[in-house]
Amino acid sequence: MRVEGEVVGAIEAGLCVLLGIAAGDEPAAAARLAAKIARLRIFPDENGRFDRSLLDTGGAALVVSQFTLVADTAKGNRPSFSAAAPAEEAEPLYERLCAELAALGVDVSRGVFGAKMAVEIVNDGPVTVVIDVN
Repeated sequence: MRVEGEVVGAIEAGLCVLLGIAAGDEPAAAARLAAKIARLRIFPDENGRFDRSLLDTGGAALVVSQFTLVADTAKGNRPSFSAAAPAEEAEPLYERLCAELAALGVDVSRGVFGAKMAVEIVNDGPVTVVIDVN
């Protein structure tokens, strides 16, 4: 992940976590989400079955703040981001999720909160999962 051309976060094998924080999201949700991310069995075992987690594989997490995930596209052609938490509420939750993941033993790399980032991923699988802990 790059900000203004400079690499600010990178991982090898693991998960790219695009984190959208909505207005009203609670700090306790960060701990629940971190536990779910760390223990989600989406990596193949020796039989190719999804049965291994980040904790099992020693994989890392690249956590990217992504307020656009909270977009409302119900009306018109321009998305509304009014449901997204304001930065002063969202950034502490973003930092808490990263800290909770690290406390569980996951190597965490992060972007720069609120920055325009160029994120490059290799979606090996492909497996994409949406998690909502509310």
